[in-house]
Amino acid sequence: MPNRRAHLSPQTAHGQLAAALAELRVGADAPSEFSPDALAEARSAETESPCLDLRHIPFVTLDPPGSKDLDQAFHIERAGDGFLVRYAIADLPGFVRPGGALDHEARRRGQTLYLPDGRIPLHPAELSEGRASLLAGADRVAYVWTIALDAAGDATAARVERAHVRSRAQLDYPSAQAAVDAGTGDELLELLRAVGVLRAEQERLRGGASLNMPDEEIVREPDGYRIVRSFALPVEEWNAQLSLLTGMAAGRMMLDARIGILRTMPAPDEAALSAFRARVASLGHPWPTELSYGEYLERLDHASPTTPGVLQAAAALFRGADYTPFDGTVPQQTTQAAIAAPYAHVTAPLRRLVDRWGLVICAAICAGESVPEWARASLGELPGLMRASNQRAGQLGSQALDRVEAALLRDRVGDVLPAIVVEVRGDRARVQLDDPAVTAQVAAAGCTAGTRVNVRVVAADVASGSVELVPVTGDADDRADASAA
Repeated sequence: MPNRRAHLSPQTAHGQLAAALAELRVGADAPSEFSPDALAEARSAETESPCLDLRHIPFVTLDPPGSKDLDQAFHIERAGDGFLVRYAIADLPGFVRPGGALDHEARRRGQTLYLPDGRIPLHPAELSEGRASLLAGADRVAYVWTIALDAAGDATAARVERAHVRSRAQLDYPSAQAAVDAGTGDELLELLRAVGVLRAEQERLRGGASLNMPDEEIVREPDGYRIVRSFALPVEEWNAQLSLLTGMAAGRMMLDARIGILRTMPAPDEAALSAFRARVASLGHPWPTELSYGEYLERLDHASPTTPGVLQAAAALFRGADYTPFDGTVPQQTTQAAIAAPYAHVTAPLRRLVDRWGLVICAAICAGESVPEWARASLGELPGLMRASNQRAGQLGSQALDRVEAALLRDRVGDVLPAIVVEVRGDRARVQLDDPAVTAQVAAAGCTAGTRVNVRVVAADVASGSVELVPVTGDADDRADASAA
């Protein structure tokens, strides 16, 4: 899908919209400011030095441009006819004293929240963008996962241990993809591609599927905001496979030791699958019976204007994702259905609370040591903390997007704009405007999923984020207006 960009005037961006976004921050149950005690702990905290030194391994990081909170660094090498993957994860657990002020703040926040006018971080920048971040050229302590893969990309062994590391370079997705496409990427990027492709095939074989939803990013610029919708670059998907690989290794490790916390999700039932098949067929993308779910999603045409509707339907197909803690007894639900394997969150401790527990548990298992009592005793608290955090993140993200979309349409009230019907549910239809990049609801009368319509902008209130659109009959004047728009 091509990027769709729509700019706001500076007056709008720094006026009504800025005020509306600031109001969201005030109402968020995760204040931007940390307590003085938490900040003092962040400044004074020191992590224990490990015995293992892996600073000779040329790790690199790969993230969006400008990132400072670098959770992961990787290195890949050939090992016979297979591969050896090393995945270094920031040693955030070493800086946080269990039961301290910083720990209390992190439990209350749950995760880093992202808003158009800035972030509400899980940890102070002193740590998340400084001493704990795997910044290039800096000596750091990390939890290093070492995972052996065979020639087909299947994991044959895995361990994790704390070690000294040093990232050699901070790569970003666009530049890395450009280098791969031009044939100028170094050996490490070529190995990332090889492993990423093999792991994607392993995903297909086990019945999993990566739901590559288009990114819907609200970008802040000096002259305003814009919405950019685009699909992930291949290099992002290869990098994501390293994280999935590590999370699956962690999940299996926890299950074998009968202690940990999994990210679980039940498989959809037959009724849900039948409804999904009917819905995607109405969008012009029927699901052939000979293709698995993952294969079907992989073959979708990203250039099709109705593909986002298919992906939204796919996202709704899998419900009930949760965190499942256990100690001594393996839980009944152990798999994450979309991944089609046991899975645990352990790769983003700077930005997500639960990963701190996963890392210390797996490290203890590999070292043959007892799981720290603080982690064992608080396992049961994590699902509630993470549910509340995920709900808060979802609400804030949706509310921020609503306000930006309203601002993009504020000066288009009365205009007739072309759109495509993404879905129809009951008496309401969801449409996606061609330009600006706005998705909203209209009355469903006369609308069919996958068809094009013209809609008139009736109202757009930036303060509340509400937008009112109505379908038009398509007479000559309306078509002329839409064409001009």
